[in-house]
Amino acid sequence: MASQVYFTDMRAGSQKESLPRKLRRMFDQAAFSKLFDKEELVAIKIHFGETGNLGFIHPVLVRQVVDKVKENNGKPFLVDTNTLYVGSRSNTVDHLETALKNGFSYATVAAPLVIADGLYGKNFVEVEINQKHFDKVKIGSDIYNAPSMIVMSHVKGHIATGFGGALKNLGMGCGNRGGKQMMHSVVKPQVDSQKCTGCGICLKWCPVDAISQKKKRGKAEIDRDLCIGCGECTAACQYQAIKIRWQSETDQLQERMVEFALGAVQSKGRKTGFINFVMNVTPDCDCHAWSDAPVVPDVGVLASTDPVALDQASVDLINRQSGLVGTKLATNYTPGQDKFKGIRDNIDHNVQLKYAEEIGLGARSYELIEIKP
Repeated sequence: MASQVYFTDMRAGSQKESLPRKLRRMFDQAAFSKLFDKEELVAIKIHFGETGNLGFIHPVLVRQVVDKVKENNGKPFLVDTNTLYVGSRSNTVDHLETALKNGFSYATVAAPLVIADGLYGKNFVEVEINQKHFDKVKIGSDIYNAPSMIVMSHVKGHIATGFGGALKNLGMGCGNRGGKQMMHSVVKPQVDSQKCTGCGICLKWCPVDAISQKKKRGKAEIDRDLCIGCGECTAACQYQAIKIRWQSETDQLQERMVEFALGAVQSKGRKTGFINFVMNVTPDCDCHAWSDAPVVPDVGVLASTDPVALDQASVDLINRQSGLVGTKLATNYTPGQDKFKGIRDNIDHNVQLKYAEEIGLGARSYELIEIKP
């Protein structure tokens, strides 16, 4: 049976209706108030944004969901987990300071901020899932213990999964730091000595000191036994000298991520809702300290209780767009062509959707319900 996915575009229409107002109506039409009970704690899973990156969801839009939860007698809090890589969100203190700098103050969002896996990412609950890659996964404690959750995701491309939406925010975003390492452990970069200039930038971004140089300005070398597969060196290298064996390794990464997504919702039954913001669709992850130009025009906002259908609908709507010239989109500019393949033709982002459907996280078939003025 097709899952219901609610959609609103970016047009104000003849009524000159704002996007925050349309988001509030979407919350009602998707019946998100039924996801939680009176006086219940409601986790709003979000990405607070890396310093220098502007891809995160605007706090004013987040505030609309917070207010709707409160109006329906829930107790919302905004939540994320610490990152595996070196950046501005690898521990709770830096993470919260970054969130505040990016506009997520109480005055703006009207909800407390919680880092679910504790000060250094070590607070987690092991959730039994018994799947192909993992018997158990590590989910941030405060996410696991929240009885209900609304997942708000910025849709974009990704250097290792091809596409990032609700499933990535749910899987990668709800695992603690150790869980993130479990997911990334199959991704082992290699240095192309012909391209490496010995600049040393990659050494600064490695969180476990797995990269070394035998001499000043010498070629970088990666210790594969120490490497945790976070991929930061790949993103940091401006000479494209560090590569990953994409097809086999990224397929496994996507499946592992999906298994963590299953663990993240397992304690909540049907009390989880998802909202995707298909706006500013950048080619790379929001975890970088920069944002590249969007590859398609803004599409709109979608909501569903099925994360698989939601992500599938988001991909389909993006692929209907004409690609923007002068961006990281190398091919597939024509409406109907796969835009994420046009960014990275060596990654099949459909792997995560297929596997999520296979293990029962949702269905790829959907009914798109447009919210009218």
